[in-house]
Amino acid sequence: MIKFEVLHTCKQSGARLGRLTTPHGVFETPFFMPVGTLATVKTLTPEEIKEVSEGLILANTYHLWQQPGEDIVKMHGGIRGFMEWDGALLTDSGGFQVFSLAKIRDIKEEGVHFKHHKSGAPLFLSPEEAIRIQEDLGADIIMSFDECPPPYESYEYMKQSVDRTIRWAKRGQNALKTDQALFGIVQGGLNKELRAYCAEELIKMDFPGYSIGGLSVGETKQEMYEMTKFLNPIMPFNKPRYLMGVGAPEDLLENVINGIDMFDCVLPTRNARHGTAFTTKGKVTVKNQIYEKSFEPLDLGLQTSISKYSRSYIRHLFKAEEILGMRILTIQNLAYLKHLMQEIRQAIKEDRLLDFKKEFYENTNYKQVDV
Repeated sequence: MIKFEVLHTCKQSGARLGRLTTPHGVFETPFFMPVGTLATVKTLTPEEIKEVSEGLILANTYHLWQQPGEDIVKMHGGIRGFMEWDGALLTDSGGFQVFSLAKIRDIKEEGVHFKHHKSGAPLFLSPEEAIRIQEDLGADIIMSFDECPPPYESYEYMKQSVDRTIRWAKRGQNALKTDQALFGIVQGGLNKELRAYCAEELIKMDFPGYSIGGLSVGETKQEMYEMTKFLNPIMPFNKPRYLMGVGAPEDLLENVINGIDMFDCVLPTRNARHGTAFTTKGKVTVKNQIYEKSFEPLDLGLQTSISKYSRSYIRHLFKAEEILGMRILTIQNLAYLKHLMQEIRQAIKEDRLLDFKKEFYENTNYKQVDV
């Protein structure tokens, strides 16, 4: 099980500084978790993950269920033994795949019928099965099985979806046999009435933590920020709040101000594989020709194991389609988000997060969105 406590509330912004205690580490919040979908943060070794993370990463239930199978992972003692990771771990439930694999799935009350995304073979995932698989995977924190609906669905569809997500949360809670920390997931799209209703019903079930799902799935940044700001006073103060699938630097900062404690996203690693770096001065598209003869390191404001490489060299690696280029940018992007969250936590401690926000936008090319 986990323990969470709020240590300080920023007098300037209302943002929270907390401490999350898990069976495999103690972490100051807010923090960002790198995504290790298939028991690997793409291109990195576990030793490298330690350098660029707080020590807590995420893995994907649906994909590990399919490859290699949760039984194989369990034989290794769970994901930690399988990938030789001694830090803390969170798994999602497969609920996001209900959204991302919409063309090959059918939602029923009993669960979701899928076709395998590669072979087309029939699959079935229920709230109880999602919990059983996550028990075998062995994460410290696990998620309720839910439906992640598209943000602009009708009220009627969204109401049915939210009611089903609430029922599935209760079924998953009843199925849990371990002391893993099971979070409820607040859904409801962009409808504030349904979001409040979903949150209130899940709060009655007294989960040890709460996730906000169904954001950063096609809505505008303004709409995302408005929803987290709306939910902030509704969510329990003494429980961790986890915003799923959000990882752009500006989104981390804005949503911390709106009361979020935990984040994950594939964005930093995916951007890295396509040649975009997050730095202390903003985004850098390293494949641009302007860097062909640049001796400048990727990020003068951040010292990491890859700081010695010039932009010219990294650009060359991408042009030559060398995997090392992807590895260098993956380390950079995750190291930068770790650095950013450390700066955010320090600003909360000093009651100056709004001042930090002003400096952040003045000194980088990250774009501020007015809400």
